Amino acid sequence: MTSVPTIDLNDGRSIPQLGFGVFQIDPDETAEAVSAALEIGYRHIDTAEMYRNERGVGEGVRASGLDRADVFVTSKLNNGAHRPDDARRAFEGTLSALGFDYVDLFLIHWPLPTLYGGDFVSTWKALEEFHRDGRARSIGVSNFQVDHLERLAAECDVVPAVNQIELHPYFLNDEVHAYGQAHGIATQAWSPIAQGAVLDDPAITAIGDKLGRSPAQVVLRWHIERGNIVFPKSTTPERIRENFQLFDFALEPGDAETIDALDQGEPGRTGPNPDAFAPTPA
Repeated sequence: MTSVPTIDLNDGRSIPQLGFGVFQIDPDETAEAVSAALEIGYRHIDTAEMYRNERGVGEGVRASGLDRADVFVTSKLNNGAHRPDDARRAFEGTLSALGFDYVDLFLIHWPLPTLYGGDFVSTWKALEEFHRDGRARSIGVSNFQVDHLERLAAECDVVPAVNQIELHPYFLNDEVHAYGQAHGIATQAWSPIAQGAVLDDPAITAIGDKLGRSPAQVVLRWHIERGNIVFPKSTTPERIRENFQLFDFALEPGDAETIDALDQGEPGRTGPNPDAFAPTPA
């Protein structure tokens, strides 16, 4: 079975660089999709409270027959639970839904700087509690901008282990990515293929034709070679398997630069801007 590289985190732990994402997978289909991914060889599953499929993730892990310690599981705090007591209850809910006594990584899903008086610091300090008591082996953030990260650095004790951000060839998110590199915060890339938008790009397809690989494999390999942690999602076994087949080829000289040159800056963003995003689902 292919061995997935790991990324060392700043807390002494490590994370598989390639994972399986369950965003927008129906809760009733999640267990089967997770089981298929684990059978193929994935050992890193990324979910969130807001995806409403944590239960299916836990069921899929248990159905796989793998030891819990062999599967790295990430979840994220619901936007409606940023107040510390709410965060504590929400985290208990995550553990209950998964059926685990710990998660490998727990993230603040969005900074929500326009809500809760802009106080994501107290939320982060609640996550520090989960880290200290061992129920969250690592903690991190998602969609945090540089000024958000600098505020945590100034007011908190623990540096996030990861920052999960939108990052793909049309949106390199360079400022946030560079800050993470400079401060030992690993970058996880969500929307790694720009919701499919990059797959028809002539530059991507030309590289794929040259290498005999699909456009998705080209872009995911680009992420791997950049040092990003990435977790494509699919419910199709063939596509789940294809997305795992990234370690028996490499981009050729000049390919990465060609893909980097597709960056459009802020206009290339496919998701919301974290400075303005403020939904709080129950």
